[in-house]
Amino acid sequence: MRERTGPVSFASLVTLVLAVAVACTPTTAGRPGTATSAQPQPPGQHAAHITVPTVVAASPAQERAQFEQLLGQHALLAARLMRGLVSGPPGLQEAATASLQANTDTLSKLVGSAYGSAEGDRFKQLWQRHITELSAYAGGTASKDESARQAARADLMTSCDAYGAWLAGASKGRVQAADAVSDVRSHVHHLLEQLDAYAARDYDQAYRIGREAYRHMYATGVTLAKGSVSPKDAAGLDAPTVKLRSAFAMLLGEHMELIVDAQRATFAGSPEFTAAGAQVNANTTALTQALGGIVGPRKAAEFQSAWGDHVEGLIGYTTAVASGDAAAKATAERELNRYAIALALYFSGVVRDQRAFVPLTGAITAHDRHLVEQVDAYAAKNYAKAHIVELEGYQQMLGVANTLVDAIQRSVKPGLPVGGSQTGGGGTAQRPR
Repeated sequence: MRERTGPVSFASLVTLVLAVAVACTPTTAGRPGTATSAQPQPPGQHAAHITVPTVVAASPAQERAQFEQLLGQHALLAARLMRGLVSGPPGLQEAATASLQANTDTLSKLVGSAYGSAEGDRFKQLWQRHITELSAYAGGTASKDESARQAARADLMTSCDAYGAWLAGASKGRVQAADAVSDVRSHVHHLLEQLDAYAARDYDQAYRIGREAYRHMYATGVTLAKGSVSPKDAAGLDAPTVKLRSAFAMLLGEHMELIVDAQRATFAGSPEFTAAGAQVNANTTALTQALGGIVGPRKAAEFQSAWGDHVEGLIGYTTAVASGDAAAKATAERELNRYAIALALYFSGVVRDQRAFVPLTGAITAHDRHLVEQVDAYAAKNYAKAHIVELEGYQQMLGVANTLVDAIQRSVKPGLPVGGSQTGGGGTAQRPR
């Protein structure tokens, strides 16, 4: 698509970015892999337990962001726990359970902040029951016990009804029970279907549905946020700036989690890695197209190349760790430094502020370090630490999204390119060749 110039409204820009964020499909296009990532610092010391982040009083927009991010993360963590119960290595289930519990605790505190402490307690009971029943379904799948699977499915549907009744009451009717039931049932169906595909070794389907589950729960977060405020405040949650921040947070948080999936799938074998990598590539394409709506196709193509190097470098580092190749690992670490600098230069140019170079380099380096540390821990079978670092990395990427959107808001002016988001291809996750 050719680049057009002329005035562009911020609302039109947001519409384009949101459409790209939810509609982009996987791509298998790719380039030869090379090693990337920032120079990792020595791994930090992490306790075996996971600390629950503090939920602070927030504006309605901040509460929307927190609901979205925690619920999206819940979908990914629940999928990982369920898969781990079917075929995960010993010890992985305990770490996955701890991560999901930390997410539940934080989410329940947020519900308590938005709806009142009593409603937060009630939500926590319902949500923990939901997780128990998902685990029961996974257990029945692992043992090939069809009666256990069907019983768990029936329990999950009953729990969906209870959730709908709870939200209708807690929101004082701002959310209809039938709508809430339908929404959480879609979530349950996503998780059951991805596990069925995973157990059948249809990894393409499993990872594709897992990504759908993540994006669906972002929308559920909006419903929870709107249900806790007045209609006037709820209308404010649809402001273009709020929606743009949400779209980039979803894509960058998804990037972090999909890289983790691909890294861990490296240890599981080629079929699963290929499926996980396809979703990484789909996310890269979505990010490229979203930026293309802001900076035009030529600059978007530059991003795609730099981001693709970043992705491939992380996978190159992972491959070196999995194969025990110390020389390749050292090369990957050096290359990751170089790619972090290239990305920081790109973004500081996009926002027209060279003062952003140093903080952007630091942010990208921190992101790479999280992914390097988590795969080192995973390879060492220190699953508790791998999950802790992954949770930290997810939160850090949400901060990167906020920084990026703040810069975009300052930079959007009449004369920015309109359209040109179809840049093709996709920065890719491939094993180095």
